[in-house]
Amino acid sequence: MTRRILLASALLSVGLTGCATLGLEHPPVAVPPEPTVQPSTGRPPAPTASPVLTQAQAQAALVTDTDLGAPWTPTRGAATWRDGLLKARTSVAGCQKLLDALYTDELFGAPARAVTALDDPDTSAQLRYQLTDRRPAHVDRTLAWLKSLPRSCARFTATAGEDTVEDVQVSELPLPEVGDARQGLRVTLTLWATAEKNPGGDPTVLALDVAAVRAGQDAFALTNGAVGDVPNEATQAAVQLGVRRLADVRRQGRVQV
Repeated sequence: MTRRILLASALLSVGLTGCATLGLEHPPVAVPPEPTVQPSTGRPPAPTASPVLTQAQAQAALVTDTDLGAPWTPTRGAATWRDGLLKARTSVAGCQKLLDALYTDELFGAPARAVTALDDPDTSAQLRYQLTDRRPAHVDRTLAWLKSLPRSCARFTATAGEDTVEDVQVSELPLPEVGDARQGLRVTLTLWATAEKNPGGDPTVLALDVAAVRAGQDAFALTNGAVGDVPNEATQAAVQLGVRRLADVRRQGRVQV
C-alpha cells in the first residue's frame, strides 16, 4: 500500500512539472502574423507633362514664314495701318474692348508667352501670331466673348484720329475643325472720310481675320490684316499649323522626360 502511494505521488509530481515546462498553466500568447508584402501589379506612374510650356517650347511652337511659304517673310515692323486705322475710339463699351484688343494684339491679355509677326510684301498684309499661358478656363471665356461679338458688335462707328470716321463690321469667320475649341472673326473697317476727300474714289477698307484656338492646355491667337483683300488662306493654314506644332512640341516633351 505504502509503495502504491509513493508511486502515485511521483507520477503526479512528474505531470505537474511537465505542464509547467510546456507552459500550459497560462493561456498561450498570440503571435502577430508576419506582414504580407503585396507584389507590385503595375509600372510606376509615368511623369506627366507640365501644363505650362517652357519658353523654349513656346518659341518652337510658333508658326514661321517657312511654314507659310512665299511670299511671307519675317516682319520689318508694325504695319502702317495699325496706328492709322486700328487705333480708334467708339462709344460702345463692348466694341471698344475689341478695338483695344486688336490694336494692342492682346486678345488673351498681356503679356503673351511668345509672339511672332510675318509680312506679305505682295499685299502689305501682316500676320501676328501669339501663344498664351492662360489657363483653359480663361481661354474659354475669351472664346465665348469673341463668339458674342457678331451679335453685340455686328456694326458700329468708330473715330480714328481727329475726324476720320470708320464703319466697323464684325462677322463670324469659319475656321478649320482643329484643336478643342476655336473662334474666328472677320472685322472690316471702312473709312468714309477717305471717300469724302477723294470724290468718286473708293473708301479705304481694312480687312482683319481674327482667330483664337485652344488645344488642350495650350492656346494661341492670330490676326491677319491688310488694306483691301486679306489673304485668308494664310489664316486657315496658320490655324492648322499652330495646332500641329503644339502637338509636336508636347509629344517631344514627353519623349524627353
